Amino acid sequence: MRIAFAGTPEFSVAALDALHAAGHDIVGVFTQPDRPAGRGQKLTSSPVAQRAETLGLPTFKPLKMTAEAQTDLRALNAELMVVVAYGLILPAAALEIPQHGCFNIHASLLPRWRGAAPIQRSILAGDSETGITIMRMDVGLDTGPMLLKESLHITGETNAASLHDALAAMGARLIVDAVAQLTRGELREEVQPVEGATYARKISKEEARLDWSLSAEELALRVRGYNPMPVAWTELGGERVRIFEARMEPGNADAAPGTIVAAENDGIRVACGAGLLDILKLQRPGGKPLSAAEAIRGRPLLGEMFS
Repeated sequence: MRIAFAGTPEFSVAALDALHAAGHDIVGVFTQPDRPAGRGQKLTSSPVAQRAETLGLPTFKPLKMTAEAQTDLRALNAELMVVVAYGLILPAAALEIPQHGCFNIHASLLPRWRGAAPIQRSILAGDSETGITIMRMDVGLDTGPMLLKESLHITGETNAASLHDALAAMGARLIVDAVAQLTRGELREEVQPVEGATYARKISKEEARLDWSLSAEELALRVRGYNPMPVAWTELGGERVRIFEARMEPGNADAAPGTIVAAENDGIRVACGAGLLDILKLQRPGGKPLSAAEAIRGRPLLGEMFS
């Protein structure tokens, strides 16, 4: 099938690779323009653009899906457009250009977690499962009819990084299956139910600051949900400390929330509004991420307070 592809971040690359490996003719790739990145703020192309270049695929980088960009899309004569975390709004006119419309790989079990950050929000909310929905796009925000769906269990060890990778692989597999079913005339659509719809708003750096008056259970969810971006953080002695791994411990401490009540090789335990948060990996300014054992070497920490 002649497929136009639209995607930008690393999450999208697996789907592009899978469609290409399945033998489909990727007639063009749309991705966001090059952006400054890294410490040197060097102009850098998106992960999808880099992969498209490796595969020798024609690439388009419009700022918006303007009339000119739609003309480029129309000229590709694509039978289908596959959209994965593209980051730009596709107007109704663009959605109608491919013969079979536009399929989207969405990283949640719709209608739960429509919007920009479904992976992180599912963990932050304490959901026990999430998954991938392949949907036909319409002009709404992730409101189109569902085509395929598959679930994935969220465990107490799942963080946003591991869930991202698992869902990227699942989405890549499901989109190849969806296109195969479309080719055979077997694909069926299901209208999304109104009940259960939630919105996954973008993640901000400020919301990743830990509030020690919350329960250890809630804080552990936040540490997992904000890893690897933007990473949960707090302050210790006026310095910002990033927390990469932590777990909830039962029991309570007779200490103010944020107080370090134990600092041992297997974890740094902190009093919370309820329960204890056991920090396993953290990072001080200018340093590398450290295990608890490394962090307490030369600095006992016991009795100090996070704020």
